[in-house]
Parts: sequence; C-alpha cells; structure tokens
Amino acid sequence: MRNTFLALFLIGGLTSFGQVYLDPNASIDDRVENLLSQMTLEEKIGQMTQAERGSIGGQGDSIKQYYLGSILSAGGSSPGTTVASWIEMYNTFQAQAMDTRLGIPLIYGIDAVHGNNNLFGAVIFPHNIGLGCTRNAELVEECARITALEVAATGMDWTFSPCLAVPRNERWGRTYEGFGESPDLVATMAEASVLGYQSDSLGNENSILACAKHFVADGGTQNGSDQGNAVISETELRNIHLFPYYDAIEQNVGSVMASFSSWNGDKCHGNGYLLTDVLKNEMGFEGFVISDWMGINQLGDFKSAIAQSINAGIDMAMQPNDYIDFITHLTALVNEETVSMSRIDDAVRRILRIKFQLGLFEDPYVDNSLADTIGCVSHRNVARQAVRESLVLLKNNGVLPLSKDGTRVVVAGSKADDIGVQCGGWSISWQGSSGDITPGTTIKEAVEEVVGSENVSYTASTSIPSGDVAVVVVGEFPYAEGAGDIPYGDDRFYISNSDQQIIDAVQSAGIPMVVVLLSGRPIMLEYLIDDADAMVAAWLPGTEGNGITDVLFGDYDFTGKLSHTWPRDEDMVPINEGDGSNDPLFAYGFGLDYSATAVSEIAQYEPGNAFRVYPNPVAENLYIDNESGNVIDVSLTSLAGELIAQFDRTNSNSIQIPMNELPKGIYLVTIRKGNGITTFKIIKD
Repeated sequence: MRNTFLALFLIGGLTSFGQVYLDPNASIDDRVENLLSQMTLEEKIGQMTQAERGSIGGQGDSIKQYYLGSILSAGGSSPGTTVASWIEMYNTFQAQAMDTRLGIPLIYGIDAVHGNNNLFGAVIFPHNIGLGCTRNAELVEECARITALEVAATGMDWTFSPCLAVPRNERWGRTYEGFGESPDLVATMAEASVLGYQSDSLGNENSILACAKHFVADGGTQNGSDQGNAVISETELRNIHLFPYYDAIEQNVGSVMASFSSWNGDKCHGNGYLLTDVLKNEMGFEGFVISDWMGINQLGDFKSAIAQSINAGIDMAMQPNDYIDFITHLTALVNEETVSMSRIDDAVRRILRIKFQLGLFEDPYVDNSLADTIGCVSHRNVARQAVRESLVLLKNNGVLPLSKDGTRVVVAGSKADDIGVQCGGWSISWQGSSGDITPGTTIKEAVEEVVGSENVSYTASTSIPSGDVAVVVVGEFPYAEGAGDIPYGDDRFYISNSDQQIIDAVQSAGIPMVVVLLSGRPIMLEYLIDDADAMVAAWLPGTEGNGITDVLFGDYDFTGKLSHTWPRDEDMVPINEGDGSNDPLFAYGFGLDYSATAVSEIAQYEPGNAFRVYPNPVAENLYIDNESGNVIDVSLTSLAGELIAQFDRTNSNSIQIPMNELPKGIYLVTIRKGNGITTFKIIKD
C-alpha cells in the first residue's frame, strides 16, 4: 500500500496553477506532454539515467542533484535483511526525487527473476528452465503474480524479468534463465510472466513493471558464450529468438532490456535496426528500452558509444557508477547536435508514460502493509506446486514411488541439505552461494518430514549407513552469467568427483538408489544413469524442497517434460529439437510418470551382451532380440520370486513378453545366457 498523503499535498498545491501532469483525471498522453514541455535538458537527461543504489550516497543526494529518473539494486546490493530496511531506503530516495523542481518520482529496478530473490525470507521459485518443464502457463503467471506482490511490498516498482532468451547451447551460463530451447514454449511463458507481473493494468496496486530481456538472440551465441556473437541469418533470428517478444508486447510489456551480445558482429546496444526499426516501429513496442549493466560502455569510446546507443534506440542508460559521466557526455552530444532533441524527447516520453501508468505520481511512497505476505504459507505452497510440476523423471526401474511406512531412507550428498545450492544463482547474491542463505526446506528436511527424522540417516561423505533406499542429491554449485559458461575441455558438464564418489559408495553398499540432480542445464548422464535405480532432474527448485518429496513419495505423479533436448555427451552440444540431430539421451519433451511401463537401461543395447531389450510399444510388449544366439531362456517373476512365465528360444532368436496380458505390478525379468545372468525390473500400470 503506497502512501498518498504527500503526493496529494503536492497535487493540491500545483494543480491550482494549471499543472495538467499532476491531474489524475487527465489523460496520460496529456499529462506526459504537459510535463515534457516544462522540462529542461538537464531534467530530461536525468530521467534517462539509472544509477546503482550504492553509488548515490546513503540519503540519495545525487538523485536530487542530477534529477535521476531511476535507481537499481544490483544482485546482492541490499540495504539490509528486513522488509523495513528496503522500505526506508526506497522512501528516502523517493523523497529526494519528489523534492526536485517538478517532483518527478523515481522508478526502482531490481533483478527479481525467480521470486524477490534479493530479499531474505522471500519465497524463491524454480528458475525458468524448471518452470518451462511444467508446461503450465497459468502456474507461471501465478508465480510472477506472487513475485510482483513480494517485490511491491518492499517498494520496488520494476523487475528485470522475464528472460525471453531461447537457449540453444547448454554451454551458456545463463541457460537456466530461459524457459527452454523452443521459441513456442518461451513465447507461451513470456505472455504468462508479463501478465503475472503487470496484471491487467500497471496501475494495479500490486503490479510491477516487467522487463523482457535480453533483446535479442542472447541465447544463440557461438559456443554458448555469454555476451558473445550470434552468427545467424535474419530468418533464424526472427523465427527463434525474436519470436517470444511478440507475445510479451501483446501483453503490453513496459520495458525491454538490450542484450550485451552481438548479432553478426554488431553489438545489440548500438543496433538501430533491431532496437528502433524492428522493436519499436515494426513490432509496435511502446514502452522504453533500457541498457544492461554498463552495456553502452562496450561499444568503444564512451562519448561515441553514448551517441551510438541513444541514437540506436536506448531510452534509459543503466550506468551504475559512471552516471555523472554519462550525463555530462549526453548533454554535450545534444548541444553538439550529435543526438537530436527529438530523440531525447522520444526517450523521456516513453519513460514518463510508464511512470504515469504505474501511478507513481499519485502514490510515490510505500508503507509496510504488505510485509506479512512475504514468504507466507500460501506463496510457498504455489512455489511447492511449481517444484513438483517441474520435476522430470528420467529413469525408474520400480524403486519409485517410495513407501512412507517403515522405510529407512539414506539421504546422501552435501547438496541434499543446502538451500543455497537448491536456489542456484541470482539468489540473495548475484552468483548465489552454498549454505543457509535464506529460509526454506532442503531435500533432507523434506524427507524427514515425510518419514520422520528417526528413519533418516544423512551423510555427506562416502561412509554410507544402512537403509532400505538412498536418495542421493548431486549437481552443480551456484553460478550466474559468464561465470557459468562451460568452455570446451572444461569438466563442469559432469558431476564432481565428490558426487561421483558418493554414488559409487551407495552402489557398493547395495542400497536401491534414487539420484536427484540439481542443475541449471542438462549435464552428462550417460555414464551415470546405469548406476541409478531412478533418476530425477530437479533443476534449481528454490526454497521449497517439499515439492520434491511430494512426488518421490507418490502423493503426486511426475508431470514434467524436458524443456531441453538432453545430449549423450558434450560433443553433441549444441543439440536442439528439429535441428537434424539424432540419438539424444533424452528427447525434448521426454518425461516418465508412474503410469508408464518403465524399462531399465538394459533396454538399450549393452555392448558385450549380444542382445538388446526394448519396449515396442511400451504399454503392450517387450522384445528381446538375441543377436548371437547365446540367450538360453527368459523368465518373468514377481518381486516375491513367484514365477509368472518362462520363455525359451527353441524356434526363434527373438523373445516377446506380452506386457498387455500382465496385471498391474512390478516384475523381474531374468535373462539366462551363455556368459551369465542379467536381471532387471519392469513396471506395468
């Protein structure tokens, strides 16, 4: 709830003198033009400037001095851990802006990319790669709506989200920020996200400004290099990377952030064809374009770079620490007529229009009436739903779902009890970090809640306690942006040696093993998946680990479907649906559930066995092709050892098990062959 007292006082004092821009009953266009007509060049350029909170002084003195139009908090830049500290900071800074000659309010931006992830105690949702696996646009909209509410509660007006990248190379360190490799999927989620953040009106009390980023083709760079170069045709640019922006613009997204990256060698920050001809003129984008963190500086000599970027279509410059130099140079460029006054007016007009739409002139201040909503149970329940719908079951030989009754569970791996690893990058700090960074429920804690702590043995080492089943949590440590890039020859596409050692130790202990993978992208599993009885891709699920146990213990079924094609090895990267590649480990859209017949990895050809087993189709038959004739017979038994059927190869080198004739249940298939015996499980449901 914003505080309107001071704003109404100002309105009452000024509207009597004919200040149309302070009249809430006037049209927004009239208000914009009235205000613009009264602004000096200094005031206009101030509106085009965004500085970082840490560089403007504790009381925000620079805001008033330079007529700054916007402030941001970079990842991890925080006034404190409480909601009250954020509100106090916001209102202090806003008071500086309101004390200027024309009283133009600030707009404050923040990287709330999976919840209000900068605020201690806020709910943190799964990163977008997981949300893409839900295929649930209504749920994504609700996640964005809750994020907007928890952001608005601190006073912030604007989130630099959603990321509309279409990641086409998993070497990219920002892969998890995109919803998936399909432009159709990203477009669907883009529309939902913008609607969730902005509601049906930016004037809604709990809505915040959304920012579609990064324009454009940041997910298509060579070798997946962050801030790299997308060497692609315009057809590919439009069909893949530009495609989702149409849906965001259709939902009236109010801001767009330019990409650090380049298109065929030209930096997007200085590309007038993309920013003005395509985005603003062709696509009809009416909001404003903001540069990324010092992205203008990458164009070369700073003064020349400013001219190029502003003329190309940048409306607001994110110059966190060098904003004074930016103001000085842009002022000179206008006086030199290198940048026209009409371009300045266009930029300021776009910014002011959004501020009026947000209602900032009427309600510039914020109080703490929404503070109790932050991290509340209802919000965490939505995040918990998002977690369970994002999970993708990659393999299950019958160990899942786990039983709640009398089951002794070994929870293994340090990542099983680490809320920071669950959340990933952009969580409390820019890069994220391990440890108890914010309140939440770890996977270990979630398992304990289901079966009781007395039935859980936890180990972060290779010393494995006894138990009925092991839940082993492995994966990536947090990272963000270029720090997460994986160059060729880097081993970060694979789980760490310590994770592998724990898997080996559990396997040696002979305990059935469920591997839960925490990662911001597909990592290499072909060498690993044989070791697991079940494998779950949990992505970066955020604070609500209970969403994982909801599904592992069978309260809910698996519904997640891969938002990325999963390569067999890193030589397959990049691999994407429809690009002509074949034989991935798991195809785009893959995802098992408890109703499907699941066959263990012996169902794929295993060198040296001289036979292969495969479902064809899964729900009806199981075939065993005996390539060299060394299979003697195949038996089908219940888990208790009761013989259901036996097949021999008297007259055929192929054996068929009629799955459609079996009742529901879990069965053991034993293949007796010349050089030994192979046994695996199948599920019929």
